[in-house]
Amino acid sequence: MHTERGTSIVPANRVTWTPAGFTHYHRAHGNTDMRILFLPASLARLVPGHPAVFMVSDLAREILLTLTGPSPRARAARVRLRRVLVDELHEAQERPLQLPEPRDDRLRALAQLLYQEPANNTSLAELGQTIGASARTLSRLFHSELGMTFYEWRTQLRIYRALVLLADGHDTTHVAHACGWANPSSFIAAFSNLVGTTPGRYRLSGFG
Repeated sequence: MHTERGTSIVPANRVTWTPAGFTHYHRAHGNTDMRILFLPASLARLVPGHPAVFMVSDLAREILLTLTGPSPRARAARVRLRRVLVDELHEAQERPLQLPEPRDDRLRALAQLLYQEPANNTSLAELGQTIGASARTLSRLFHSELGMTFYEWRTQLRIYRALVLLADGHDTTHVAHACGWANPSSFIAAFSNLVGTTPGRYRLSGFG
């Protein structure tokens, strides 16, 4: 999901929320079953006023499937289900997998290099020499503008790329090396920490 704040990565165990007024577009990869539900203003006020990604509970998942499924529901039943869904989102933990969009020209140049080659293991200092900025300056910009370190941002980028490759049917070993990890075990650990499941289980989950 892309908004003015950057790219939010939404794997199968999460749900994304985009309030009214935020320009956005989405892109799905692989064999994805994506469900979209609109909330009335009276309920939308109870959900955060910014784009967010939540861990989805089993109950919230089933409500979403029911409200967007082929079987029609009475209006009163739909109203009740939407209220329960909002309650679930209100209690849910925000677990963003976000790739913030750099604004500074130096960060944008660095980001473009890694977008094109996420497996690039060049250090921040060496990347800085390529784009004409010191490692200290770039590190400060990552903190002040994106709210994370360079290495956290690069890991998010690699996980995003990994999710796309997994959706395209590639195995864990191929994805690990394509995204810059030295071995599959270190990739599995990083993936599980951010996504909440292993790459193998994620592939079997049906991607959404």
